[in-house]
Amino acid sequence: MAITETRFRYEGADGAGLAGFVWRGSAKPKAVLQLAHGAGEHAGRYLGPMAPIVDAGYVIYTADHRGHGLTSGMTSLGDFGPGGAPAAVDDMAVLTRRARAENPDLPLILMGHSMGAMFSQAYILDHSALIDALVLSGTTGPGPRPAGGPNSGYANPRTEYDWLSRDEAEVDKYIADPFCGIRFKPESMASFMALRERDAGPAALAKVKAGLPIYVFVGDEDPINQKLAGLNPLIDAYRAAGLKVDLKVYPGGRHEMLNETNRAEVVDDLKAWLDRTVAALAKV
Repeated sequence: MAITETRFRYEGADGAGLAGFVWRGSAKPKAVLQLAHGAGEHAGRYLGPMAPIVDAGYVIYTADHRGHGLTSGMTSLGDFGPGGAPAAVDDMAVLTRRARAENPDLPLILMGHSMGAMFSQAYILDHSALIDALVLSGTTGPGPRPAGGPNSGYANPRTEYDWLSRDEAEVDKYIADPFCGIRFKPESMASFMALRERDAGPAALAKVKAGLPIYVFVGDEDPINQKLAGLNPLIDAYRAAGLKVDLKVYPGGRHEMLNETNRAEVVDDLKAWLDRTVAALAKV
């Protein structure tokens, strides 16, 4: 099916300009999926992997975060600006409200990958009333990261980004993309680290929408979750708070499951969860 892309400019709460995108297929829309990309990349990388989701009737709203992609204009890559990472989370809420206003009769699911997943974890502490469900990819909970860097667990890595995927062609595409590569300004990195460690204890999670459906999918060879040791406490905390969490772990998978060697399976599983969740929401 043909997918149409609409590009637009929108402003964050502090007036910062951002590059936004909407992807629509020819099928009757069944839901909005808002996508938040990871660090050192941009929204455009998801159009190909998510095409089957769009074809299935999901309207995708996404944007290049501050310091990323077209929003950066190549002049401010890695710079969140004075508002830091919290401003990027607020940008996501602005985009949610726009998507809601333009699709008032459709449920809305937020999906974040990596940094976007960390943003999404912070988002639900303040804005969960705006969404109907949440998807987290390539994520983990608060705590220390691999001491030797994300490639440290792999023998004889071919590139500094081998940790992204077992598919060498996908790694090479990432390296060749001028908008890709993690290069945070020190102040922006500090603000992201602080956001990542934001308190998400029982009192904070008690404010999240009751019973929020959450789908988490990760690879067990993703160094970010450290063989799930960093992820399991987050899953346990969400479940203890009464959130409805489904966890899918792919053996051997690395950080970008949407670009992994088994990506067709990953996308099929995501679509199946989305379809089940949208059907359940329609009955509420």
